[in-house]
Amino acid sequence: MLTLLDGPLGTELIARGVSCPAPLWSAAALETAPDLVRAVHAEYADAGAVVHTANTFRTSRRAAGPAWPRLTRQAVALAREAAPTGRVAGSLAPLEDCYRPDLSPPDARDEHALLARCLADAGVDLLLCETFPHLGEALAAAQACVATGVETWVSFTAGPDADLLTPEDVARGAREVVHAGAVAVLVNCVPADRTLAFLKPLVGLGVPFGAYANAGPASIGIGWSPSADGPARYADHVEDWVALGATLIGSCCGCGPAHTRELKRRFGGR
Repeated sequence: MLTLLDGPLGTELIARGVSCPAPLWSAAALETAPDLVRAVHAEYADAGAVVHTANTFRTSRRAAGPAWPRLTRQAVALAREAAPTGRVAGSLAPLEDCYRPDLSPPDARDEHALLARCLADAGVDLLLCETFPHLGEALAAAQACVATGVETWVSFTAGPDADLLTPEDVARGAREVVHAGAVAVLVNCVPADRTLAFLKPLVGLGVPFGAYANAGPASIGIGWSPSADGPARYADHVEDWVALGATLIGSCCGCGPAHTRELKRRFGGR
């Protein structure tokens, strides 16, 4: 049985006219447009998603400053209100930049532990360490999350050009985080047409695996702007992932509720 994840918040909010400046990125909308954050979560739920990632990708102390606990709790509450029958995932991102592994701090576990504990206390159903291009930081985040006792998933990224990690790197990182206690491994924010190569090394890992890819360049028409066949073309790539054995399926930057709806129509899931 497939588990259908939601899609992106940041690029979807931007597409609806919400400013998402650094360093808060999508978390800025918790202050400026909380009702729209809730509405996007609700649209993904209506489209069929059953795992909803709270808008905590950038609510770490490093990114959000003194307001970080309040923003974290608010993000979890909004997801829960919008999707009361789904599972809410607390998102933990790289402390610096998800496309700059060279900026990952050498000792990140304590900072990740702060957010992990706050998310656990806010009542998330699982912790999702996502968009990690640095294996060491991914492991540190996973260890911090596992220590809370909350179910922990880890997702790696090779970035928009699929060159930040190799498939072999992802395989090595996956083994490390599973050994640390993670119960699922994913790949995200790699272009949909480049994702399969990063999933192949996860076969036989012994835990559920999957992907939520980005739409790739706007020129190919899978996402970023309304396209009649974009969601179907995204789902065509997902066919290959499912055939490989992936059971955790969603979408990332440039996609939206229409992609989730097509995945639900095509694959069902729970």
